[in-house]
Amino acid sequence: MKYMQNGNFQNQSLMKLTIIFTLVFLVGFWITNFAMYFAKMGMTPESVQAYYLGSEEAFTMPRTYQSMLEVTHGHLAMQALVILFITHLLIFAPYSKNVKIAFVACGFSFALLNEAASWLVRFVDPGFSILKVFAFMAFQSTLGFLILALLKFLLVKPNHAPYKMPDISVHQAKAEKEKTNVTD
Repeated sequence: MKYMQNGNFQNQSLMKLTIIFTLVFLVGFWITNFAMYFAKMGMTPESVQAYYLGSEEAFTMPRTYQSMLEVTHGHLAMQALVILFITHLLIFAPYSKNVKIAFVACGFSFALLNEAASWLVRFVDPGFSILKVFAFMAFQSTLGFLILALLKFLLVKPNHAPYKMPDISVHQAKAEKEKTNVTD
């Protein structure tokens, strides 16, 4: 756990190996996301509407509440864990704080928006189909960046020494705090 805490996992071979293999699986997850989406829909709002609302021409029925609930149930848990894992590791990558905040926020927001857009198309208004296309592509782009950024971070040798947490005990911290309170 200490390797995760101070960002030094990049230099620990077994930790690095497990994270790289996990990212390989996530690349497969990312690719199959595209495959599953494009097996059912396309990049047009009409294709999204036909999938969720049914199509007389294709003889397909609208998606049911129960089937959407089952998909959403699995997606919410899986996506939360995947995004938590990769954004947690991104915190230790050499990006600015603003970039890290943006990708953490985008990862969670676009995943949630992607799920919500499906429900909005099916049960609120077919006009939300453009939102579904946007949310899917935004989530996939964010996920792709995060995976590639972490692979690069793990595979490219850093030009600087890893961050070291200051070695300060609780007692030292209290003494420092008391010292500053006395001088104020």
